[in-house]
Amino acid sequence: MIMPAIQPRIILASASPRRAELLKQIGVEFELVPSQIEERPHPDEAPGDYITRIARAKVVAVARERDSGLVIGADTVVVLDGRLIGKPQNQADAHRLLRLLSGKWHAVLTGVALYDVETRHEVADYEKTLVKFAQLNDTEIDWYVNTGEPMDKAGAYGIQGLGGLFVEEIAGNYYNVVGLPIPLVYRLARRLGYSFVS
Repeated sequence: MIMPAIQPRIILASASPRRAELLKQIGVEFELVPSQIEERPHPDEAPGDYITRIARAKVVAVARERDSGLVIGADTVVVLDGRLIGKPQNQADAHRLLRLLSGKWHAVLTGVALYDVETRHEVADYEKTLVKFAQLNDTEIDWYVNTGEPMDKAGAYGIQGLGGLFVEEIAGNYYNVVGLPIPLVYRLARRLGYSFVS
């Protein structure tokens, strides 16, 4: 558990309910302050560089409005055959993305950044997990898209929800696929001198 007398106020710079739920699961008390930044890769930017840059931009944007606290930011993308796959723009796009993933391995990358407002120290890194998707037919894709679950998720699926039906295998950290690799957050916090355990 976080020790309020020792640890700073934790601020999660994200609008993702999944990231918030993961922090709650490990007993972290935090304030939710979504950042408002443009998320667009630069030409020829590597996926790991892109998500780390976005995570850093999120924490810096939120930290500017604070006097103290430890700001946590993250960004997740799916990478298939070297191409970034973000959130679907609409239902037709969700169908397209799920057809692309069907029967294939892909990578899920989450960039994580932590920023100590008082010291202005920042740490950042990213986690990579490989995911094997089942071969999906049109009926399964239609059903899943119609549930609405794919619409706000990178790669158009949620492993922690109904999308878990279609995940045959993973190699790496499960929480990373959900959207926040908790062990990485813990390691980065320790590098700044903070711990989530007492």
